[in-house]
Amino acid sequence: MTFDFEAPLFEWDARPGELWTLVGVPEDASDEILERAGAFARGFGSLRVEVTVGSTTWRTSIFPDSKARAYVLPVKKAVRVAEGLAVGEPVRVRLRVLDV
Repeated sequence: MTFDFEAPLFEWDARPGELWTLVGVPEDASDEILERAGAFARGFGSLRVEVTVGSTTWRTSIFPDSKARAYVLPVKKAVRVAEGLAVGEPVRVRLRVLDV
């Protein structure tokens, strides 16, 4: 199950001193992921994924965001630096759900 989308990079203040940089998975893709892969979810409802942004590919997990009613994808600093990504700017993402 693979999805291509573009969404802005944003920051989320998880706890004091702990800032995460994320991309929101669009609602329609999130709905399909939940419907087809929700039974395979791990802790916190996470699902393992392989992600490509630009020329960088890595494996991570997506997590449900109850406020947005969609999944969010963490984007680590090494990827942001390698691909010249900045908060607030759109990011082109290819996301493949694993273990389904």
